[in-house]
Amino acid sequence: MPTTCGLDRWGRSRRQERRCEILTGKWGAEGFPASLKVAIDGCMSGFTGFPNDFFAFFRELKANQNRPWFDDNKPRFRESVQGPMSDFIAAMAPRLHKVSKEFVADPRPNGGSMFRIHRDVRFSKDKNPYKEHAACQFRHRLGRDVHAPGFYVHIGPDEIFVGGGSWLPEPDALLQIRERIAARASDWKKIVANPKFKKVFGGIEGEQLMRPPRGFDADHPFIADIRRKSFVASADSTSSMVKSGDFVAETSERFGALKPLITFLCAALKVPV
Repeated sequence: MPTTCGLDRWGRSRRQERRCEILTGKWGAEGFPASLKVAIDGCMSGFTGFPNDFFAFFRELKANQNRPWFDDNKPRFRESVQGPMSDFIAAMAPRLHKVSKEFVADPRPNGGSMFRIHRDVRFSKDKNPYKEHAACQFRHRLGRDVHAPGFYVHIGPDEIFVGGGSWLPEPDALLQIRERIAARASDWKKIVANPKFKKVFGGIEGEQLMRPPRGFDADHPFIADIRRKSFVASADSTSSMVKSGDFVAETSERFGALKPLITFLCAALKVPV
């Protein structure tokens, strides 16, 4: 049943719901060929860019970090933030499928690719309850959490970027990645020295240990990367870009440039890509 803010319980907008009815009408809700599923998912999206109120909402939220204000503006949050982000994720589905079939674009506002707006403040000195940006992660289908390899999009009034990799992987996964860099230096070099990768992202990012981890050669040509706790890359975008439908194409191109890194990380963790 649709809600008053224009989203059904699965997070689809009314225009998405209508397109779903049109596209599935020929075959029935479950009967359309599997080969058309990705194309249909993309056609359902209708993404035309994030609205101006997306950014206005977060600017006002920054000055009103309290539950009463958020509750009063929850319909606006659903209409101006969750709805467009859901449309964006749906529009990315067929393009992500071309990069890799193993990564998931799930447009549901809860339990899908979209991050919750509520912050985990249990161990933070900053007790503001809400994030001041929106974000989504396209995770590997075998990934359990945010630390698994994936593609990431971050949009807020102060910062907009697209990236991916593996952020703070768990100890066993971190060791596997480091060991693969150490053992496959030539493969790693092809990624970090690739002209397109360097032009788009600049290089690999991630906090580093002060000293080489135990068991690794301090003179290894990529010891600086072996010392990392995360293996990610990112590229900035602009508010004018994300306000247009062209943001889907830009993001897709950058995800394509990230694929060699994602492939290397997945190989280290022995998961398909």
